[in-house]
Amino acid sequence: MTDELGPVDNVTAPTAPAVESTRPQRGAAVGTFTVLTRIGRFLFPLGTALLLMLVIWYVFLKAFPQVGPRVGKTPSDIWKYLFDSAGAHTARQAIFDDLQITLRDAAIGFGVGMLAALVVAALFVSFSVVEQTFMPVAMLLRSVPLVALTPIIVLVFGRGLAGVTVLAAIVVFFPALVMIMAGLRNAPRQAMDLVAAYGGSRWTGLRMVAVPAALPSVFAAARISVPGALIGALLGEWLGSGTGLGASLIRAIPTFQYSKLWASIVIVTIVSVLLYAIVGVIENLVLARFGPEAGRR
Repeated sequence: MTDELGPVDNVTAPTAPAVESTRPQRGAAVGTFTVLTRIGRFLFPLGTALLLMLVIWYVFLKAFPQVGPRVGKTPSDIWKYLFDSAGAHTARQAIFDDLQITLRDAAIGFGVGMLAALVVAALFVSFSVVEQTFMPVAMLLRSVPLVALTPIIVLVFGRGLAGVTVLAAIVVFFPALVMIMAGLRNAPRQAMDLVAAYGGSRWTGLRMVAVPAALPSVFAAARISVPGALIGALLGEWLGSGTGLGASLIRAIPTFQYSKLWASIVIVTIVSVLLYAIVGVIENLVLARFGPEAGRR
């Protein structure tokens, strides 16, 4: 019997590790396919929205014939202005030089606004007294139009980068604050109590439980805030610094540079959608690895 069982053991024993070794590979493949599917589902509506905006552009010019060809530029006119005209290279260079300034202003404002929203949200969630004291002030400031605040901001922070950064950060801060606070408050209560039972401080529970649970809200706030930062930077450049695309857009109107005006608007719109898409892709990748549903796959 031992001679007959020996070969059987020798044959069957190596097969078990081989079967087990394929499971992580299959799990990784399924996880990668799931992430790619989520990214595709996220990007498809954005592409559809861009095509829809193109259709609306054409329909708008057809529906309002009083907007003559001198003022109302079609997509083909903008393409010719940027890529198929004698001064196309100069036109592109001028717009992209201004765009670099605007992107710099928007990036700094976005970073400052998101960081401030994270810190203030953590304080508000951790200390109800702080929230009850300062939340009404924050909502009151949010209700004031930015155009009305701009002269005060320019007076205090000047017309340079600091003033534009403050305006962009204000646009980012308030929506991000509300969304991040909601995410932090949705942290699992049992996990927070477990950290407290083991002697963890309030900040330990916030760092180990609440912040990871709030990742979807943080990324949602970031997606919304990226276009908002661009709007804040454009407004600050228009009313404050006098540089970047914000100032270039205003200067194009009295000088009858309508092709440049339309081209700048188109480029800003495309860049805004691309930045939104980039943040969304990063969100899907990070949440697939660290999000609340990461451990279920």
